Amino acid sequence: MSAPIRIGILFGGPSAEHEVSCASALGVARALADGGYRTVAIGVTRTGGFRLVPEAVLAELRDRPAADRAIDDRLTVTGPAVELRAGTCPGTVLVSAGNARGAVHAELDVVFPVLHGPFGEDGVVQGLLESLDVPYVGCGILASAVGMNKVAMKRALRAEGIPITPHVTFDAHTYRQADDPEKLVLGLRRPLFVKPASMGSSIGISRVADGDDLAAAVEEALRHDQLVVVEQGVSGRELECAVLGGWRPEASAVGEVRVAGGWFDYQQKYFGDVDPMVVPAGLPDEVTERVRELSLRAFAAIGGWGLARVDFLYDETTGELYVNELNTMPGFTAHSMYPKVWAAAGVGYREVVDRLVELARTRHAERAETAARSAR
Repeated sequence: MSAPIRIGILFGGPSAEHEVSCASALGVARALADGGYRTVAIGVTRTGGFRLVPEAVLAELRDRPAADRAIDDRLTVTGPAVELRAGTCPGTVLVSAGNARGAVHAELDVVFPVLHGPFGEDGVVQGLLESLDVPYVGCGILASAVGMNKVAMKRALRAEGIPITPHVTFDAHTYRQADDPEKLVLGLRRPLFVKPASMGSSIGISRVADGDDLAAAVEEALRHDQLVVVEQGVSGRELECAVLGGWRPEASAVGEVRVAGGWFDYQQKYFGDVDPMVVPAGLPDEVTERVRELSLRAFAAIGGWGLARVDFLYDETTGELYVNELNTMPGFTAHSMYPKVWAAAGVGYREVVDRLVELARTRHAERAETAARSAR
């Protein structure tokens, strides 16, 4: 019998999505434990430090009912500091913790970075893992960076002929020099959505309708990023589709987010009393297939690998579909849209996790083969 695969779960992080990442990590930890993997949880603190999560703390939180999993900083600050370095065997990473000598706690075969937002979803951690030559789950450096930055993402989608909403972008310097912010959004109709270029979970986003203060919305976005995206609002339905795979990825069933107040804000996403997700979405077959096809094209446009959730706006009056954004490490709780739309397609949470681990190992093996051929 072969030894179980040893997986390190990275989560938390210094972004504003720290709590969301902790919730996702607990779901992943449970699925990995049920699948027979050996797991080591590594919490990333709000200041970017790595900490080993004591197994007792992880088990206690992991095994609570999903609705009763209190998320707090015990997950990312309780244990000793961690050092990661290349393992003794190719394609592994050593986790050292516990004393001044840096005793090895574990040698990992795969890392699962369940990190949302800047630092974890933008190529930073992916670059670290590449330098350690360890297989890791999810998109690589380039796809993660493009997926995180809404400006780069829109440019990639537009280059491939994928429909996106009208928008403008500007940086903090341009905004500060403008005598009238309204001149920066000429040609766009309200309502507008003002967003930081690199942030997720609806953090820093404002809806600006007629009579609302555009400057206040821009200032809120600039709290999180130096680059701002202003999109023209689309009156329509919010649809989401999940992608899973490598060279020949697959698209899931299509879900819908039904929201109050015109858009799916942070409060409704994580603290609402009513589940806003409808899976599968009630759509004509041709619209469902168009969403699935555009999801695969968008995934390819950024060079995706492993997984992504693709979000759409659907204008029923015109029949137009617009790709709003891709999320290369979507929420991964049992109640998140990504596992829900795959469950509707007949792929359970644990199978999704299994396939992601295998995709990580496949990509790493293929890159090693390419490197060996190049060196000859």
